[in-house]
Amino acid sequence: MIAYGENIQVFCGNSNPQFAQTICKELGVPMGKAIVTHFADGEASVTLEETVRGADVFLIQSTCKPVNDNLMELLVMIDACRRASAGRITAVIPYFGYARQDRKAKSRDPISAKLVANMLTAAGADRILTMDLHAAQIQGFFDIPLDHLLGNVTFVEYFMNKFPESGYNHEDFVVVSPDVGSVGRARNFAAKVHMGLAIVDKRRPKANVSEVMNIIGDVRGKKVILFDDMVDTAGSLCGAAQALVELGGAVDVIACASHGVLSGPAVERIEKSVLKEVYFLDTVPPKAGVACDKIKYLSVAHMFAEAIERIYEEVSVSKLFV
Repeated sequence: MIAYGENIQVFCGNSNPQFAQTICKELGVPMGKAIVTHFADGEASVTLEETVRGADVFLIQSTCKPVNDNLMELLVMIDACRRASAGRITAVIPYFGYARQDRKAKSRDPISAKLVANMLTAAGADRILTMDLHAAQIQGFFDIPLDHLLGNVTFVEYFMNKFPESGYNHEDFVVVSPDVGSVGRARNFAAKVHMGLAIVDKRRPKANVSEVMNIIGDVRGKKVILFDDMVDTAGSLCGAAQALVELGGAVDVIACASHGVLSGPAVERIEKSVLKEVYFLDTVPPKAGVACDKIKYLSVAHMFAEAIERIYEEVSVSKLFV
C-alpha cells in the first residue's frame, strides 16, 4: 500500500528544467505548475499553483552554477511544499553542490557539505535522491534517508556497446583514475568493462590547480578512458590527458565524468587538449552558448524516473545501484 496517497507530483526549479521534463515524460506525469523566480534584490520566490496536500512530492533541482541561487530555490520550494501540507517531500538533486567541502582540509575550514545537508533537512525534506556524490561518506551527513545513484551503470552500458568484446580486444584499453581519490570509482568501472587500471599521481598546490607527478601503471600503446566523478575547470583532466600521451605513451584518450560543471575556461581547455572525446551525464545542463564537438552527453533521466517510481511505490531502489 502506498503510504503517501495516490497523488505523485513533480516540480522543478530553474537549474535544469529540460532534465526534469524528460523525467516527467518517462514517468508519464505532467510537470507540476509552479512559478520559481527572483525578486529584484535576488531573493528566491516560489509560488505553487496547484495543491500538494497529502501528495508524494518530488522536487528536481541540481545545485550547479549559480550554486547559491539554485540551492536557495530548492530550500524555498521545500518550505513551500511543507507549509502546503505535502505528504512527503523528496529533494531530487542530480548534482549535489558543495560536495567537495566534505572535510576540514586545514585548520578553521568549514564542512559545508554537512551544513547544506542540515539546511535541506531543516527546510523540511523527508528524503534525498542524488547521483555520484564527490565523497560517498556525505550520505552519512544526512539524518534522513538518502538514495545514492551511480552513473557508472550508464557509462558501462555505453562503452560496452561502443567497444564490444566481440569486436575489440579489451586488453588494448586501460581505465585511468585521474587522481588517487578516484581510484575506487575507476576500479569498479574497469572491472565492469573488463579493462585494466592505471592511476595518475598528482598533487594539488591550491584549489583548481594540479600538477601531475607520475603515472602508476602501463598505458603505453593503449587506448585510455579517464574516469572521474566531475569536471570543473578541466585543468586536472586536460593535464592528466597530456601526461598520459607525453609521459605514458597512450595512443588515444577518452574521458568520462558524471557531472560536467565546466566552469571558466573548461570548454576551451577541452577543445585544445589531446582528449579525443569527453562524455558527461546530463545531471548538469550544457553550458549555454558554448559549443565543443568533443563534448557529448548521456542521459540518466530514465534512471532517476525509475528511482522516483520505486520510491513512490515503496519498493527497493537497490536494483539501480549495481
